[in-house]
Amino acid sequence: MSTFNLDIVTPTRNLDEMVVSYVRCPGLDGSFGIMANHQEGIFSLDIGVIMIKTNSETKYLSTSGGFAEIVNDGVCILVETVESASDIDIPRAEAALQRAKDRKSSSDKENLDQVRLENALSRALIRLRVAKK
Repeated sequence: MSTFNLDIVTPTRNLDEMVVSYVRCPGLDGSFGIMANHQEGIFSLDIGVIMIKTNSETKYLSTSGGFAEIVNDGVCILVETVESASDIDIPRAEAALQRAKDRKSSSDKENLDQVRLENALSRALIRLRVAKK
């Protein structure tokens, strides 16, 4: 199977460059897959799960959104945050989910930003989904 280089960059760290056979990203208009020799382009990423397949394993990462740049020799994913299953503190993620639910149920009383509430809820759910893989 053909492979390509994948580089994942956040504002605070640069994950090790990997040689992969497939990447699935959460795009703003739905998930999309990338294989070797994919058409070049820049795509916006949403909150979701990044799936990475190498010849020997499949990894799942939680992200809060960013961009994917596809060039002829590889892919660079620029994201605000990224966490692997082993990086996620499950009790902390569950607490964040509960806070988001509580805020959502009381949002009528308080004048909270609905988009921020939905994003917090989505991030917490995605982190828990990745942590359990």
